[in-house]
Amino acid sequence: MDGRDWNLFLLPYEQAVEELKVKFKTMRGELKAREAYAPIEFVTGRVKRISSILEKAKRLNVAMDQIESGIEDIAGIRIMCQFVDDIRRVAELIRGRKDLTLIYEKDYITNFKDSGYRSYHMIVEYPVQTALGFKKVLAEIQVRTLAMNFWATIEHSLNYKYKESLPDDVRNRLKKAAEAAFLLDNEMSSIRHEILDAQRGFEEKSNIVSMVLSGIQDLYFYHRVREAAQFQLKFNELWEQEDAWGLKELSLDIQEAIRRAKKNNGQA
Repeated sequence: MDGRDWNLFLLPYEQAVEELKVKFKTMRGELKAREAYAPIEFVTGRVKRISSILEKAKRLNVAMDQIESGIEDIAGIRIMCQFVDDIRRVAELIRGRKDLTLIYEKDYITNFKDSGYRSYHMIVEYPVQTALGFKKVLAEIQVRTLAMNFWATIEHSLNYKYKESLPDDVRNRLKKAAEAAFLLDNEMSSIRHEILDAQRGFEEKSNIVSMVLSGIQDLYFYHRVREAAQFQLKFNELWEQEDAWGLKELSLDIQEAIRRAKKNNGQA
């Protein structure tokens, strides 16, 4: 042990994790706005616990004064995707970023581990501006499907319980579970277009409903109470009938009513 202040040591890593989470979430939103589909489902991040850093340093024979370069996943970002093909797209997007430097990649999807573990790892160098100056830290970005993540989470818990020495029966069952997760990912990929069409339809309907209800509230704001009430009744009827086309038409009618209300109020 070198007597360092671990809380201070971890601060740049905590900053890196928070900034990267925001950036990848922002990228997700932008892709969704531009392409109506984002390959990123959601993003999480964590800074390795001190006990885990010490255990890994001991296991890899990394000296205390070499931890910053010898342990590459003190800062960790996890990006979850719906489909395996999305992983390739996300990796490509990360490679093209100018706000970080890619050090190397590990493809555990094509070359999965003996345990059955599948994921795509990217080690990056990320610059943070701390209160004491500029600092570059290493971070590991894991990109995987939801099925891969579920399996990896279970394996991690079991390895922690058995201290990396899994009983043979547990190890064999985990391998079978990994194959099942792999088959699930393949099956989902085979019906990708149907899934995306259904999701787009749901999102479009959700957006229209939000526009309609927001528009009705706007009419109340302009004191067009009778019109607002009539539109509300019409919305209730169309909603009960699950009439998506009718809701689209209703949204257009409400926007026209709002335009007239604004004109009458001298806001046109």
